[in-house]
Parts: sequence; structure tokens; C-alpha cells
Amino acid sequence: MNKSEIVAVVADKVNLTRKEAEGAVDAFLDAVCETLKNGDKVVISGFGTFEVRDRAPRSGRNPRTGEEIVIPGQKSPAFKAGKILKDAVKD
Repeated sequence: MNKSEIVAVVADKVNLTRKEAEGAVDAFLDAVCETLKNGDKVVISGFGTFEVRDRAPRSGRNPRTGEEIVIPGQKSPAFKAGKILKDAVKD
């Protein structure tokens, strides 16, 4: 499912126009991005938690030369599913 399909489902379920539903979906995504950018978690009870995790630097190899390189650490977004979502997927 892509973003436009999500917008269509939201528009049908909440009885909004497609443009209004797109605005709502965009507002939600912007809020999640801004919150993660500020280093905070986004917790949606039962659904899951969005958070930023730090990845440690690690060593790797250049596939062309075989030379060992250091891959720098970075921050990466992560999602941990909640109980309701896990149970819904199991069925």
C-alpha cells in the first residue's frame, strides 16, 4: 500500500474529500518526522512506537578494492510494533 492508497482509505473511512484526507495524512507524517528530528519518540498506544536509534561505527570492505574502511555511525529511524498490531497480523 502506498501513500495515495492510504489517502483513499482514510477518505472513505472518515467521509472526507480526497484533498482533506491527503492533508490529514501529510499532517500526521510531518508531525512524526518533526518529533523524530527533535529526538523524541512517537507512541501510538497498541499500534507501536517510532523512535530514532543510534548506529555505532563499524568496519567494512570496499567491494572493488577489498580495502577495509570505517563506516561512520549514524542515526536511523526505527519502528517497534505494539500488541494490537502484532495480534492483528497473527490472525
